[in-house]
Amino acid sequence: MDWNQLTTEDQLDQIKKESENQPVLIFKHSTTCPISSTAMNRMQRNWNPEEVGDLKLYYLDLLQYRGLSKAVAITFNVEHESPQVLLIKNGESVYNESHFGISFDDLKGAL
Repeated sequence: MDWNQLTTEDQLDQIKKESENQPVLIFKHSTTCPISSTAMNRMQRNWNPEEVGDLKLYYLDLLQYRGLSKAVAITFNVEHESPQVLLIKNGESVYNESHFGISFDDLKGAL
């Protein structure tokens, strides 16, 4: 998986613009949480780039950028959870899931 690091609030505007031309995934990950690690590992094990096309990936380290996680929730009108994935299309979150609900198959279905 070819992750782009999400580190600033300015990138949220960029993500909105990018999502007008291609879907964007944000993965909010807590590096010390075993549930988050399991969700990330499951996603990586099942990942197949041919099945997601031009999906652009962003990774947010929740421990390093706590405030940014809240900004993501506000910007895309979702409740903050950890771990959490958001699929952004046309500037809006069209799919979000957390914890053990994070699934590559469900993400594919939302694309």
